[in-house]
Amino acid sequence: MTHYQWQGSDLLLRCHLQPKASNDGVAGLHGDRIKLRITAPPVDGKANAHLVQWLGKLFQVPKSRVTILQGESGRSKNILIQAPAFIPAEFAINSLS
Repeated sequence: MTHYQWQGSDLLLRCHLQPKASNDGVAGLHGDRIKLRITAPPVDGKANAHLVQWLGKLFQVPKSRVTILQGESGRSKNILIQAPAFIPAEFAINSLS
């Protein structure tokens, strides 16, 4: 199993989140998940809100098209990005998969 799966034109990401990092970024793989570092603290939904906004910018979609499907309160999250307009190279996603 890989850290991503295409569902038609939508992208499902399996992520491991590291909140309160010094900067936002992709930190490679963590098992079968992609490790994402974000600066927001895991308090009052701030980390989730920041993650959704950041992924929206990266994949060039409105944040309304980024949904946390599983893992709202944990570090392991499944995130759906509806019809991403752009695939950042650091996510190493082959669009032909």
